[in-house]
Amino acid sequence: MTYQERFVNGKGRYLDDIDLDGMLYMSLVRSPYARAKVKKVEGGLTSKDLKAYYALAEGDHKEPVLAIDEVNYQGQAVAAVFGKNRYESEDLLSTVNVEYEPMDAIHSIDDAKTKPPMYKDTAGNVLSQEDIGVKFNEKDIQYDVKVTDTILLDRVSANPMETRGIVADYRDGILNVYLPSQSIVRSKSGIVNSLGLPPEKVRVFLIDNGGAFGVKALFYPEYIIACYASMKYGKPVKWQETRTEHLQACHAGRGVEGTLTLYAKKDGTITGLDGEVLLDNGPYFVDAASVDLGNVIHEITGPYFIEKAHIVGKYMLTNKAPNGYYRGAGKPEASILMERMMDLLADKLNMDIADVRLKNALEKPFKSPLGLDVNYPTKPFLEDALKYFNYRELSKKEHVGISLFILDEDTAPGESARIIVKDGKVHTYMGGNVSGQGHEMFVKSILSDELSVEQDLISLDLQDTETLSTGVGTWGSKSAMTHGSVLMQAAEELKQQVKEKYGKYSPEILLKHDFDQTSFYKFDYNDNQVNFNLVTSKINEAGDIESLKVGCYYDLGKVLNMTNVMGQTEGGALQAIGEVLSETLRYSEEGQLMTTSITDAGVLTAEHTPEFDIKIVENPSVLKDGAKGLGESPMIGIPEGLARSLETQLHTRINVMPITREFLSRNL
Repeated sequence: MTYQERFVNGKGRYLDDIDLDGMLYMSLVRSPYARAKVKKVEGGLTSKDLKAYYALAEGDHKEPVLAIDEVNYQGQAVAAVFGKNRYESEDLLSTVNVEYEPMDAIHSIDDAKTKPPMYKDTAGNVLSQEDIGVKFNEKDIQYDVKVTDTILLDRVSANPMETRGIVADYRDGILNVYLPSQSIVRSKSGIVNSLGLPPEKVRVFLIDNGGAFGVKALFYPEYIIACYASMKYGKPVKWQETRTEHLQACHAGRGVEGTLTLYAKKDGTITGLDGEVLLDNGPYFVDAASVDLGNVIHEITGPYFIEKAHIVGKYMLTNKAPNGYYRGAGKPEASILMERMMDLLADKLNMDIADVRLKNALEKPFKSPLGLDVNYPTKPFLEDALKYFNYRELSKKEHVGISLFILDEDTAPGESARIIVKDGKVHTYMGGNVSGQGHEMFVKSILSDELSVEQDLISLDLQDTETLSTGVGTWGSKSAMTHGSVLMQAAEELKQQVKEKYGKYSPEILLKHDFDQTSFYKFDYNDNQVNFNLVTSKINEAGDIESLKVGCYYDLGKVLNMTNVMGQTEGGALQAIGEVLSETLRYSEEGQLMTTSITDAGVLTAEHTPEFDIKIVENPSVLKDGAKGLGESPMIGIPEGLARSLETQLHTRINVMPITREFLSRNL
């Protein structure tokens, strides 16, 4: 039975399917306030029982697992209760008495600029900042024009179909944890470090994962509470997040404000970039936030030759759930900011948006002063993409937006895999975990080719941290690259095992005996590629989009499975469109979350799927399997293309996302 057939036949094993004897169900008392002092807590499991902090973070102002003395966002966990079933645990919430003293909340980046510091030891409401590139004075560069704008990308919730959750089962001195995760090795590290447990006493099992989009790459306070409770009460503990909890308390993505200035000559040549990027960080430092903002400020020059660039990035303290990963994790923000500025520069110079990009695209590899090392020339690629879509003619009759961008995959430090051959079957385990991307398709294809074994005899199995103790994870558009490469390496090493033992290799010898091969494919730097999107749209008088077409011109290196490519591209495109038109987290002036359901969050459905024109080009990467990444590309390139397409039909500039229907109707 294939990976997909398991789900069609109801054989999947998600978190909610796990039912262990004597299991307790955990519910959490969460703060109704965005910011308040906690004067008293009576009942439930509290910080008096478990005084621990989020371990996967560095520096000061880590999040306490359960609130200590104060709460700093609506939905922050204050106490935990446990019942024999979910209904009982929800009822037990009313038995906990919490006395709060509400405080003035910092509910936005603008608020953070003007309100008193959240903490006594920070400079205003800046938790920390990065200053990269080289500062320059206007008088030191040649320019004829400069354009400046502030662009705001609102916070977005990941909203996977299956929300977060955990089952913790402490028995016989071993903490067994069942988790839908993008990295069970990382999750184990979080448990070990947060609770101070020996690594050999923790075993994490991967289970079927109903979507992730970045949020399940992280480790959360709720997981630590469940693990502690299982150890304390000697029973299994289950926690399954509700949708409202997900919107309130799960780490959110985006939330970026960029103020940028481009300096350019009359012919469109950019001579300088200067700016400031602010991240809606939330109240605590989480390692994911540093990745998000780091990606924005380091990658903002994108595919262009800009010799002078200077960016300051600031982590702004706000009373919202901490900022975290969402599909792309800073890469979409970087591209949106830069491409929107390229459009503004083109308008200022009365140039075609394609020509201003051609003027600055790279003719050879280039290392940006901000640190982005672009491995490939981008100008020839742009020329080919424009030609493929017949851009010059199309732009005369359609409302067109385009984007040229770099996808910088998180390939370092590599990845692990294990192949076990037993009873005539090839069982595969990967260090990066499956969360609905269709990994099994390329796993079977690669191993079938490398081992000369029928695909029906190959399976991708769910691992645990004993079956495969090393691994990185699945994120950053790298799975086909690193997993494909490590599988090829493992297959080669497995064949060598067979040769050494039996004098030669054949699939018959392999399947007749038992073998076990664990490999790690080491790759020391991040590879990247250049991609292109083109979007056309038409708005009617009511502000509705009555036609929408998306063109994708992507370099995927060596394609491992075209069905998988199309699914990733079309699904990512729908997410990207939702981010532009509807998806957001809305807060009141008091910091209260007004988005309480997946419908409120603006998640689009299949009926909003656009028309597609997808062209895949194949220029193999330097990795062993020749593949390049894909998963984040639609999220990186489509939003700014759609924004420009809509903007050409309005009498105002678009510099805020999402763009509401009312805004479109009002500005037609």
